[in-house]
Order: sequence, then C-alpha cells, then structure tokens
Amino acid sequence: MRFQQSKRSTIGVEWELQMVDVDTGDLRQSADAVMDIVERDGKNPHIHREMLLNTIEITSGARATVPECLDDLRVTTALLRPVTTPMRIDLATAGTHPFANPAYQRVTDNGRYADLVERTQYWGRQMQLYGVHVHVGVEDPNKVLPIMTALLTRFAQLQALSSSSPYWAGEDTGYASNRAMYFQQLPTAGIPRQFTRWEDLENYVQDITRTSVISDFSEVRWDIRPSPKLGTIEVRVFDAATNIFEVGVLAALTQCLVEYYSRRYDAGEQLPTIPDWFVAENKWRASRYGMDATLIIDEDGNQEDVVTTLRNMLEMLRPVADDLGCREQLEGVNEIIRMGAAYQRLAIVGKRHTFPAKAMVDLMRAEFKADRPIDPLSFTAAAPARLKDPRP
Repeated sequence: MRFQQSKRSTIGVEWELQMVDVDTGDLRQSADAVMDIVERDGKNPHIHREMLLNTIEITSGARATVPECLDDLRVTTALLRPVTTPMRIDLATAGTHPFANPAYQRVTDNGRYADLVERTQYWGRQMQLYGVHVHVGVEDPNKVLPIMTALLTRFAQLQALSSSSPYWAGEDTGYASNRAMYFQQLPTAGIPRQFTRWEDLENYVQDITRTSVISDFSEVRWDIRPSPKLGTIEVRVFDAATNIFEVGVLAALTQCLVEYYSRRYDAGEQLPTIPDWFVAENKWRASRYGMDATLIIDEDGNQEDVVTTLRNMLEMLRPVADDLGCREQLEGVNEIIRMGAAYQRLAIVGKRHTFPAKAMVDLMRAEFKADRPIDPLSFTAAAPARLKDPRP
C-alpha cells in the first residue's frame, strides 16, 4: 500500500450537501436528475453522487491555500443553483436532516453502496449523514502515522466545533453530533486504530481484505485516515458545516494542525499521543456535549473544556496560519465560539417554534445562502412562526 508523493500541506475539501424541497423542507431524492443535467456536456470533477439520492457532494481541487479551496466550492455551488432552483430544490446541509425519515431515503444505484447496505442492514439504512472531509498533503510517508496519532489528541475538539446534528427524524437526541453516534455503527467507521509502523497498517489492511471485511482501503471510513492514493491525511470527523464560512474554519484548523505537527516532527520532537480509551471517551463526550464538553487532552489524563483548548490552539497555530495564508479562516474559530456552534444555533431556533425541526431546516437553508452563521435570535425574530408539520 504505497503512499503516493504529495506536496506538503496542500489542501482539498469535500462538502456533502442536502437537496431540500423548497415547499416542505424535506429531502428530495433528485441526485440522478441533477447529475444528468450537470453531466450533459461531460463529467464535472467537482460534483459527485453520494450514497443517498438526496445528496450531492462538491469538492475543491488540490490547492495551496484554504481561500483557493473556498473559491472552488463557491464556483461549483453557482453551477448547481441554475439546475436545482427550477426543480424547487434548495441546497442546504448539516450533519443530519432534522426531520427526514431515514426509511424513505433511496440509495444510489451503485454496487458498492448496495453491498454496504446488504451487509450492515438496519444501520446501513440509517446512513442519512453529511460531513466535511479535509485532505492535507504529506510529503514524507514516515510522517503520516505520527501526525495522525497526534491529531487524535485534538480531533474531538474539532468534532465539537463542527457539531450540527442535534435532531434525528424529528426528535431531539440530546447529542450535539448524533451523526457521530450513527456513523460509528459501520464496522470500519469512526475512531481510527493507532499504528506506529506503516507495515502494521499494511498488515491490518491485508487481514481485513483477505477476510472480506473490505474490498479496498477506501472502505475504511475512519474519522482520520491516510489516503495513500492521494498522498494525504484525510480528516473526516466533521459534521457538515451549514455554511461556507465554517467550512473555511474547519479546513484552516486541519491544515494548520497537520503542518504544525509536521514541523515538530522535522525538529526531531516526539509528537503527542493519547491512549485509545481516552480517544474513545473524548469522541463520546464531544458527540454528547459539543462545545460544553470537558475533554482529556494528554496521556496523563489532564482535562480541559473545549473552548479553552480551542483558544489555546489558536494561539499555537497563528504563526502557521500566517505562513499558509489562512489566518482569516483560522480566526473564524472565535466567531463560532461567539455565535455558538451550528448545533447550538439550530437548537435555539427550534425551541422558539411550534415545529422545531422545520425551523432548523429553514435556518440551514438561510445560512447556506448567506455563506455564514446567522444569529439565531435575530433569525427567529425576523421569521414568521412555523406552525405546519410538513411530514405526511
């Protein structure tokens, strides 16, 4: 499993979008119809089908900076809108859809997805989930596993910051990221296994391929994984951001962390690690409590609240962000702390309306169009009461 050459700290972003019915706020199973129009003159490398027919994934190219990735995503969104608008479809997203029924969602006609659902049955049919994935180039294969392990000391803070899935099928789950809880039901998803040698990872992949757990490494859907074909580390822990501003924040944090640990590796320093049992506990705490979580920050078991750790990370990463050209996006962490993470904004809006889940979808649609977070109290004050339940 050869790790391909990649230019250091280049970045690529993937963003999974929901197709929402303008009239009801429910999901539309329209990916085939949209893609038929998009691909009329040939395939667009930045627009992709996903597992469910209610989803379109847009991607950036492999770029040097976060702003370049965001420009790619804006261009692609602008290409999609003339296709979706006449269909009375709005593009919007979050880690889950607040009220859509998973049982009604159809799977894309693709053998790989059909095999997944056949194997995983009930849990496979629940994968009505949406995320942001960030790839960062690593120039030296020897760095990949140490950097991945170091990222696990802070991945739960990243999950908390991105959490945007408090509701599921119309119900308040009590979790900041219900997506995280559902996704890890797949047998090769969720928390990564920690390896110290590339040969050990190769042996793991050979074992689970030989025993028919997977057919190729792309089916290992860890929260952080190497992408050998691209020469990147891929961070997949994020719930889908509701707006492109927050996509930029998550991308900048990821790029800066990878480069920060890469520099420490170059300096001959021992990168931080944390035991598997602390990693698992942190993931659960971040899923449950989001920005209010207190997480374990080192192998000695010291703990710190998420907001304090994020502010400390900002201080640590600012020089790296200046070098990488993403200081503006990195500083957006402060805006999310001030405004509340997406799950917090969604919950505030929901509590002020008769049908909370529908109000949340309206906020998702509004933030996607605004390209940034919207103050939930101002949004509620400006919007009429949402009284009608759109579900059959």
